[in-house]
Amino acid sequence: MRDVAALAGVGIKTVSRVVNGEAGVSAATAQRVNDAARALNYRPDLNAGNLRRSERRSLSIGLVLASVDNPFSAAVHRAIEDVAGERGVAVLAGSTDEEPDRERAFVAALTARRVDGLIISAVTPDQGYLRWEQESGTPVVMVDRRAVGLDADSVVVDNAAGAARATHHLLEHGHRRIAYLGDLGRIDTARERHRGFVRALADAGIPASSAPAANDIHSEQAAEVAVRALLTGPEPPTALFTSQNLITIGAIRALRALGLQHRVALVGFDDFQLADLLEPRVTVIAQDPARIGATAAQRVFDRLAARDLPTETIVVPTRLVPRGSGEIRPTSPDVGGP
Repeated sequence: MRDVAALAGVGIKTVSRVVNGEAGVSAATAQRVNDAARALNYRPDLNAGNLRRSERRSLSIGLVLASVDNPFSAAVHRAIEDVAGERGVAVLAGSTDEEPDRERAFVAALTARRVDGLIISAVTPDQGYLRWEQESGTPVVMVDRRAVGLDADSVVVDNAAGAARATHHLLEHGHRRIAYLGDLGRIDTARERHRGFVRALADAGIPASSAPAANDIHSEQAAEVAVRALLTGPEPPTALFTSQNLITIGAIRALRALGLQHRVALVGFDDFQLADLLEPRVTVIAQDPARIGATAAQRVFDRLAARDLPTETIVVPTRLVPRGSGEIRPTSPDVGGP
């Protein structure tokens, strides 16, 4: 605040009035203060008084996920809460809905409250804007997606390898016309899973251009519409690789509506509740969200204890869980319609 006051040519009390929205400051003076605050990357510290009195950390960490109601994100969230709770630390969480502006806004709200660390599933294409937080002593850990433009720890799975494993599994069961159902193309995990799918097709001598595909799907409803269109088209696929759990659920709805759940094979990326109780049971590439979340939280606390730790990218393995839907063999090239 002293630096802002010096740059704006005003007193500290004037800066305090401006940042707290109090009356008694002219518009021109307020503009000078705000310009100086932006130039110095100054943000008011909402917990400063409490921190001065307690002389300790805020005992909170911030968590930024794509959507806290997605089953995968919810499991990551819970694991982080468990690790933090053992240390008496609260977790403040919010969703980006895969919107970069929402990510930046929520991060700003968390840092204004001086959280002790940040765990982020980033949708911004470059997280360099967080460098100042790191330099100020706030550990930043990326979860589910690798850091870009920032030297930060990341906890991820090998998305390309998992997608390739799913595709090879369908190929091994005789499928050559496999459809790919992909999430938003701007998401790193979606791009990696598509890369693994294409790689597996190439290993089998199948050009990616011949594979039916629907991309930029981000809801069950959109997935159901896309799968219906593929399966009722002139050259329907005999198998589906769905690259995200909500897409898998939408695909199952379409298959059942068309009466094709026993004729079209399906492997989904991400396990989900009741997948083992459907008929047929759903074959998946399972992640371990509890391990991912716990590892990310532990990394924040390790870095708080030793800030000079070397940066790491920690890869949590996936596993293929064959249950039935991915083992259906092609019965006919014409599967369109019930």
